[in-house]
Amino acid sequence: MTDIRRPKTYCESFLKIRDKRGRIIPFAFNPAQEEFYNIVREEHQKGKGVRIVLLKGRQMGFSTLIEGMFFAHSATSRNTSTLVMAHDDEASRNLFEMNKLFYESLPPQLKPMRKASNSQELVFGNPSRDPEAAGRQPGLRSRIRCVTAGSKGAGRGFSFSNVHGSEVAFWPNFKQTHVAVMQTVPDDSDSCVIYETTANGLGEFKDFWDEAAAGRNGFRAVFMAWYKEPGYQRSVEPGTVWTDYEREMMERLSLSPEQMSWRRWCIATNCAGDEDMFRQEYPSTPEEAFLTSGRPFFDNPRINLLLASVPRPIKTGYFIHDEEPDGKPTNPRWVDDPRGCIRLWEEPQRGVPYVIGGDTAGEGSDFFTAHGVENITGRQVLEYERQEGSIFYVRQLWCLGEYFNWALLAIEVNFDSYPLTMLEQWGYPNLYQRQRYDRIRKEYVESYGFRTDSASRPLVLSNLRTISDEAGDVLLSRTLLAQMLQFQYDKHGKPQAAAGEHDDHVMAAAICHFARSQQRCTLLPEREEKRQKLIDKLEKGKSKRKTYY
Repeated sequence: MTDIRRPKTYCESFLKIRDKRGRIIPFAFNPAQEEFYNIVREEHQKGKGVRIVLLKGRQMGFSTLIEGMFFAHSATSRNTSTLVMAHDDEASRNLFEMNKLFYESLPPQLKPMRKASNSQELVFGNPSRDPEAAGRQPGLRSRIRCVTAGSKGAGRGFSFSNVHGSEVAFWPNFKQTHVAVMQTVPDDSDSCVIYETTANGLGEFKDFWDEAAAGRNGFRAVFMAWYKEPGYQRSVEPGTVWTDYEREMMERLSLSPEQMSWRRWCIATNCAGDEDMFRQEYPSTPEEAFLTSGRPFFDNPRINLLLASVPRPIKTGYFIHDEEPDGKPTNPRWVDDPRGCIRLWEEPQRGVPYVIGGDTAGEGSDFFTAHGVENITGRQVLEYERQEGSIFYVRQLWCLGEYFNWALLAIEVNFDSYPLTMLEQWGYPNLYQRQRYDRIRKEYVESYGFRTDSASRPLVLSNLRTISDEAGDVLLSRTLLAQMLQFQYDKHGKPQAAAGEHDDHVMAAAICHFARSQQRCTLLPEREEKRQKLIDKLEKGKSKRKTYY
């Protein structure tokens, strides 16, 4: 029998497909299909059920690949049921016709017995109406059932080994349909659920994708960019001159002139000259696929190029520590944890100054976040994200600050002043200071922490926009850059996160870069470093009684 995760030989030896020109040709995997096929095998080899959500560009052949894999399994194995669920009736019929062609193209000796069916279903069993004959030689007792999402009773009453969800972002009531489908799939190592789709704006599927990308819903998120389709190339016209953006795109994504020529042609011919439409239909990054139609605050094409080449963090985890009687953390130790709240792109370097900006959970934000940079170049070195816990947040910030050479901490105080209160109480030696007007004393006084208001918010955001335009390579966080893509002007002209999105990493980064002027931007000489360490040691035990509100 053919294992579902290893059907390549079967597909390429026996199955035929209809190509884009309508010709019936042998099924041969293209490079993008081969890459995805190997991902499916990799998941299967982990010894658990395969759960994958694939975000892709248009017409890259993934539906054909998934149908071929599932057909190979159902047509060669006993008691194997496959559910194919498309977003509309026409797509459902097309996928059923694809499976019929698979069956009809098989050599006679490989065709399993097939029962007659009046629905969009292939049932592999003895077609005899004689119960005794059918009992003696029942056949595979397997089936492939093609239905439309949202249709009455779709998928109910069966247990499926395989599920192919096609264009799931366009399913009506995605969340409800997903829950219903998953009740039909046993939780065992032989089951396989693959969702594939192009994007469809924000909404329930976008939330599902984000959860998968964060490793929180049991599905592996896989993205396939348009340029992995080998057919997306055209010859370059003589005298072609590339724009600065096109040249940068070719360099960052390693695109050939022929691929860039196809991109130009597709924008002009298939997307009515709308470059944003091309980005949604043929994305280069997952974030580009979900772009909304609002007026962006940042240069979104530029942000997308940055996203296409961001490095992975060198480690992820959190700090454990001892505590003094007042709760102050001491003796911090790093713990590796792939689900940890801290991501590091660089280890602290001796004598290097660092700055950490923090945005506390509050109105419009569900997360405590932090953004840390090396202050000589402004390059990002760390990121913090956790959904709850003021006391956990402030202790992790203390540990991060100490770990990064007692970094300058600039913490927002609008909605939760507890973290800054505790940092001051414990005597953290390097806190950001601002000036505020004391109406009682009728003078400006120094206060700890960063306050976001109608004057400071436009200032820090404009500063971050300048950085992204002129030195965007210092921004390394995929989470931050994804939020920047969804940061837009509302109908009143105020820049903020699109409906349903977050801006906590945007604000943490904006605060961090604005606060950099209060931290030195040069290396400490060795003698000065020793002197500074002595000062830090003395200052650590002191509590600077400045107001923070």
